[in-house]
Amino acid sequence: MILPIVAYGDPVLKKLAEEIDENYSDLQLLITNMFETMYKAKGVGLAAPQIGRSIRLFIVDGSPFADDEEEEPDPRAIGIVDFKKVFINPTIIEETGDEWAFNEGCLSIPKIREDVYRPETIKISYFNENWEFQEEVFSGYAARIIQHEYDHIEGVLFTDHLSVLKRKLLQKRLLNISKGIIEIDYKMKFPVKK
Repeated sequence: MILPIVAYGDPVLKKLAEEIDENYSDLQLLITNMFETMYKAKGVGLAAPQIGRSIRLFIVDGSPFADDEEEEPDPRAIGIVDFKKVFINPTIIEETGDEWAFNEGCLSIPKIREDVYRPETIKISYFNENWEFQEEVFSGYAARIIQHEYDHIEGVLFTDHLSVLKRKLLQKRLLNISKGIIEIDYKMKFPVKK
């Protein structure tokens, strides 16, 4: 089932999300619905707060990055083809490497993209959809997608990484998104829409 994606301005997007346990109601169905919702919206990641649930869960599938690659692949995209994962109760243990810019967007903030600097490599622990504990290192685009989705469960949006001036310049567009004054081709829930 396709779920509505919560738009910029909804308080759930700024809350620190709660951990869950194996008994969380209908978790497998929720994960299935999140993937369906993400694919419909043409995203590469989706965090539970973006569908109105303040829990520490996000999903990723980086294959669209691989599809977009030109003849000369970016070395940061290595391994992104098979990068479909579920992260439950994740913790970023370490971020290392040089920070690099990438023009990020967000399903909760449609039609706005800005350069965000993030470290090249992360080490993260989490449970997968089968409640198996994992500890892995990711680099490049995979790390980037994880860092962006991880921010969501920490109550941080990619716009929070921008300069004060840049946020000021985007203020009217962000307000319009929260009011639903935007054309999009996926279901959204707007906090200020009348």
